[in-house]
Amino acid sequence: MPPVNLKRLAQELNLSIASVSRALQDSHEVSSQTKERVRALATALNYQPHAYASSLRRNLSKTIGVVIPKVANHFFALAINGIEEVARQSGFQVLISLTHDDYAREVSIIQHMKGGRVDGLLMSVASGTEDFAHIKSLRESNIPIVFFDRVCAEVSTAKVTTNDYESAFQATEHLIQAGCRRIAHLLISNNLSIGQFRQQGYRDALLAHGCDVDPTLILHGVMDNEQNVALIRDLLLRRPDIDGVFASVERLAISTYRVCKELGRTIPDDIKVIGFSNLEAASMLDPPLSTVTQPAYDIGREAAKILLRALEKKKAILPSQSQVLKSELFQRQSTAAAPAR
Repeated sequence: MPPVNLKRLAQELNLSIASVSRALQDSHEVSSQTKERVRALATALNYQPHAYASSLRRNLSKTIGVVIPKVANHFFALAINGIEEVARQSGFQVLISLTHDDYAREVSIIQHMKGGRVDGLLMSVASGTEDFAHIKSLRESNIPIVFFDRVCAEVSTAKVTTNDYESAFQATEHLIQAGCRRIAHLLISNNLSIGQFRQQGYRDALLAHGCDVDPTLILHGVMDNEQNVALIRDLLLRRPDIDGVFASVERLAISTYRVCKELGRTIPDDIKVIGFSNLEAASMLDPPLSTVTQPAYDIGREAAKILLRALEKKKAILPSQSQVLKSELFQRQSTAAAPAR
């Protein structure tokens, strides 16, 4: 018996080898009826594709790149788990690169990825990135990209994010309902849409509840934790009337805990704290931290699905494929209202 390969399937079905190959790849160029015929015969003859040969024919490395700011953040660790699950099921490897939130490093990584090492890219942009020319240049190398969490609005592609505006509004509103009237907002970057949406949610929640938006209560942090501690300490010393803190990123919430302890300000009696965080230990902090928790695993999984589906079907990725997943607010002791007297 001749070997069960594409040539034999093509001969028995009276089709071209190219048509059989496209049918097995679920290509949109082949009719549903033809796909069913090819799959039925392939199953009956126990056809097993040669993975390496298939990669060569399709000019695929079977590797996708993942570019993230850091891996020590529990959000990105969960997102990577979701990405790897989908990649493994599709027979792809994952190449992870860390920018450490540094623009120059991000540019270097993108240039390296363009050298043919990856078939596509999943990316969360560094907070220090202001010029996106290096990302736009991926089009010249025909490398598809899907953004997740931190996105580049200037690149027309799919983006998987969470409802940052609504979540920030809800977090700020939660502090107001807990009795706060002077609420500080801590953020790292306003360059990216994620920071802009969260700050707008904060502002609009204050206005919706008749509170003034005080620009002096908005603090822009940096990449260095010690500098953030110093900035938050200075803010709380200058504004002892602050009774609530909404941190848009995890590490600023943790730095706030440290500063409050140094200054002898009790959480939640003197000051209430809430922050965006996927930190597993949030419930074990003293006091347990109220958080807006993103569906990080699902974000990674959905982003990978969009990218791999496009690669396997050789289709363009469209902005209309973007998804917005919902975060969840967990109320814990750090924002507990004072007991009625």
